[in-house]
Order: sequence, then structure tokens, then C-alpha cells
Amino acid sequence: MTYLPSKEIILSMSGLEFMKKIENGKLPAAPIAHTLNYELKHVAEGQVIFSGSPNFNAMNPMGSVHGGWYGTLLDSAMACAIMTKVPKGSVYTTLEYKINIIKPIPSNMQIDAIGEVSHVGRSTGTAEGKIIGTEDKILYATGSTTCIIMPLVSNK
Repeated sequence: MTYLPSKEIILSMSGLEFMKKIENGKLPAAPIAHTLNYELKHVAEGQVIFSGSPNFNAMNPMGSVHGGWYGTLLDSAMACAIMTKVPKGSVYTTLEYKINIIKPIPSNMQIDAIGEVSHVGRSTGTAEGKIIGTEDKILYATGSTTCIIMPLVSNK
């Protein structure tokens, strides 16, 4: 799919419904997921898992995975976990996030970026995240985020 959902489509469902439709291929994934070689693997209320592997385009000049790749995957996982708790008619955006890179990910290694909600209130949500090797189960990075939750008004 090469489009993004309209404001009306986004407003018509809860965040969990929205994320489930992406998981099931009924709505398109974020274009950045294709660019950075990751995909949505699992959606549940309060939890999202992305799976991917850093390819050559994610390398820094020293030949290791760029920190931005870790950050993007953790931001996606943590913020989308919050999205699963966002009510119909609202959206979220990241206010701030922090990552800790614990160990370098080998090039082309498959990983899971797991985001889990810590708290979602009326106007903010927080989540924790981790990147682990899909097969070796080694912890490669952790993160935390705060997102703002906003009612989105349709301009018809």
C-alpha cells in the first residue's frame, strides 16, 4: 500500500482498532518501516512488537548500527503501544523518549522491539521498550517514552 489513512479513517476507530488494522494489512504500515527494514509483528492492548534487522543502510561510517535505528524502532514500539490505549477520536505524538544502547546489534541480525504501556491517562501516556535478539534473546537496548494524547477534531 502506498498511501496513508485519511483523518476521517483515523478518527473513526480506537487506537487499538487502528493498530490491529495495520497488523492485519487492512491499513498501511508507516513508510519509515520499509525504509528502515522493520515490520509490525504483534499488537495487543498495551503492547506492540516490531521485528526487523539493520541492513547496510542503517550503518554508521564505522560499520556499526547507527543509534538512530535503535531509537526509531524503540520510538515506534513504545509510542504504538500507547496508541493501543488511545480512545476513538484521539491521536498521540511522542513528547520525548530516551534510549540506552547496551550492546551493538550485528548487521542483518533479526531483532524484536517490544513496547509496553506503563500508564495512559487522559492527556499523556508512558511506555517502556526493549530490543532483544529474536533468536539469541540478548538485550541490546532499552528505552522509555512520554506521549501526549490529543482529541483530533475533523474539519469538515
